[in-house]
Amino acid sequence: MPNNHHLQPVPIGIRGELYIGGVGIPRGYRNRPNLTAPNFIQNQFSNSKGSRLYKTGDLAPYLRDGNIEFLGSIDNQVKIKSFRIEIGDIEATLLKHPQIREAVVIVREDIPGDKCLTAYLVTLEQLALSDLSSFLKTKVPDYMMPSAFVFLDAIPMTPHGTVARHALPAPNASTQEAGAIAPRNIFELQLDQIWSEVLKISSVGVGDNFFQLGGHSMLAVRLMASIKQQFGIYLPLTTLFTEPTIESQAILLSDATHGQPFSPVVPIEKAGNLPPFWCVHPGG
Repeated sequence: MPNNHHLQPVPIGIRGELYIGGVGIPRGYRNRPNLTAPNFIQNQFSNSKGSRLYKTGDLAPYLRDGNIEFLGSIDNQVKIKSFRIEIGDIEATLLKHPQIREAVVIVREDIPGDKCLTAYLVTLEQLALSDLSSFLKTKVPDYMMPSAFVFLDAIPMTPHGTVARHALPAPNASTQEAGAIAPRNIFELQLDQIWSEVLKISSVGVGDNFFQLGGHSMLAVRLMASIKQQFGIYLPLTTLFTEPTIESQAILLSDATHGQPFSPVVPIEKAGNLPPFWCVHPGG
């Protein structure tokens, strides 16, 4: 039976943790009392003395036809930045792309305290990161978007046929999209060095999107501080959301060098012929 964390049966169609009961349930793990206690619990739904339930650690909902659908291990549910995320949902969505043959999503913490989602993909042909990101954004909310996509020839497997997650490589320029454009001027070269240091990857293309390379709001603050220290020019944090590439940031720095002021206006939708709509923060 699928139950919630209060050990109450969940309604039809709602996923819960799967418990198994009945005469076939053993007393516990042999010589493993520490594992037996949390996983073999008293069966509150039975009047039989000594009846137990086995806590499987798997997620499943009841279906309307009376069957139970197995969705995978509860370990695939993670919490990142206060959001509870089902890893399996992201993998299943990625596999809907016609050019993706295999997909594995894990949580990496290459920087202590900075958890992020990384997707490992085996594709039928080379995919552009921008196209892949656009596809996924139409299917999942922003908090379920992987911070990095790593393209592999094959997913590493253990001798038992499961994914060897410890063997999945950290995201870097060589495992992500090929064909990156190298820096073409002094601004782009210095920015490339700063981005590489902040993002912890070996090199960056001048057209690569900061957020598609694994960047997020915390790293954005660090990036802008490094740019201020290197160039002596303050770029407002909002410019990274409208100009998220080295190429566009280099243009901003070049303009600032020639005395052109920054605008505090952040365009959300630039195109269209309807009257403009302005959102003004009450804090001024």
